[in-house]
Amino acid sequence: MTLSRRSFLDNAWRSAAGLAALQLVPSLAHAQATLDKSRLIIRSARPEDLETPVHLLTDWITPNELFYVRSHFYTPRIDEASWSLKIDGEVTSPLSLTLAQLKAMPSRTVVATLECAGNGRGLFNPPVAGIQWERGAVGTARWKGVPFAAVLKQAGITPKAKHLWLDGGDVGVGKAPDFVRNLPLDKALLPDTILCYEMNGEPLPVSHGFPLRAIVPGWEGAYSVKWLSSIHASDVEQPGAFVQAGYRYPKRPVVPGGTVAAADTEPLRGMPVKSIITAPQTDMTTKPGPVRIGGFAWAGNDQVRRVDVSVDGGRSWLPARLGTDVAPFAWRQFEYVWHTASPGSHVVMSRATDSLGRSQPIVPAWNPAGYLWNAIDQVRINVSA
Repeated sequence: MTLSRRSFLDNAWRSAAGLAALQLVPSLAHAQATLDKSRLIIRSARPEDLETPVHLLTDWITPNELFYVRSHFYTPRIDEASWSLKIDGEVTSPLSLTLAQLKAMPSRTVVATLECAGNGRGLFNPPVAGIQWERGAVGTARWKGVPFAAVLKQAGITPKAKHLWLDGGDVGVGKAPDFVRNLPLDKALLPDTILCYEMNGEPLPVSHGFPLRAIVPGWEGAYSVKWLSSIHASDVEQPGAFVQAGYRYPKRPVVPGGTVAAADTEPLRGMPVKSIITAPQTDMTTKPGPVRIGGFAWAGNDQVRRVDVSVDGGRSWLPARLGTDVAPFAWRQFEYVWHTASPGSHVVMSRATDSLGRSQPIVPAWNPAGYLWNAIDQVRINVSA
C-alpha cells in the first residue's frame, strides 16, 4: 500500500452514502454550542469541512464562528448527561469521568494555533487527492481544560505505557476505519497538552468537539481529536489506518506525482514555519499611497523570529513589524506599511523565519498526501494610475 491511496481515508465515507454515523440526543448545552458558520467556505458539507476566508482572519484570537472546521466523518450529537471519558489500558485504576468531574479539576488555559496538516493541499502541482484546502484551514483560540498529566496521574499510568490511543465519538461509515490517533506519552505529559472543554470562553461548539477534545499544541491538528470519548494507554503504537497509513510524511524528497511506500514515511508531528497574508485581498486595486500589508506567521513547536515582506516579487525584502501578542504555540501577527508609488500590478510576498533559522521555501516539498504546504505567500495588488 502506498500513500497515494490515502484518498481512501478522506473519501471512504462517500462510498457509503445513505449510511449515517451514530447520532445521539443533544443536551441543552450542546445545542447552545452550535454556531453560525455561514461565512466559511464549504469544502465538504458532510462530513463538515469548512475553510476560513483568510481576509476574515483579522485578530490574534480567531472567533469561534470563523474558526475552520475539519471532520473525517459525520458530526456526532452527544448527550452530555450520559457521556463520559474512559481511560483504560496500561493504568492501575481505569477511570470513567463525567464532564462535571473534569471541570471540577484544576484547569489550564492554553492559547494555541491549530492547523490542518492538509492546509494548502489545493495549491500543490500536480494535484493530490483529499480536501482541497487553500490557505484558511488554520486558526488560534484560547482553549481551557484539564492537563492530560493530571488525569493520567489519577488513572495511575504504568511504566509500560508509551502511547495513548485517542478515540472520538465520530463513527466511520461503510468500510471506513475508525478515526483513532496515536499520541506519544511524552507529548501528552507536557503541561500545555490538555483535555479541552471550552473554546474562547464558551463551551466547545459541536463542530469543534463538544463536550471534550484534545488540544496538542504545536502539532498538526489531527492530534487534537474531537468528541473525545476514550483514552487507551498502550506499550505499542495504535495499529489503525489513520496512524499507520494516514498523517505520515516521506522520509526523503519525492518526485512530484510519485508514490511512497508506508515504510518510507514517518508520522507527522510538528508543523513547519509558515506565513499568510490576510490583508489586502489578492487582486485588490488601490490608488498610490500607503497600503497596510498584514497577516500571521507560525512555526508549530518553535517561535517565529521574524517576517520579511517583499513588494517587488521577491527581488528585495524588508522586515515587517511583529505584533505584541505572544504565546509559545500561537501565531504572531505581522504588519508592513507599503507606500505605493508606481502604478501597475505588483506581487507582494511574506516570508517567515523561525527560532531555529528555518525560512519558508520558494517551492514546498511535494508529497502524495498534500501535507505541509508552506511556500512563501503572495498576493497581487494593482495600483491605479
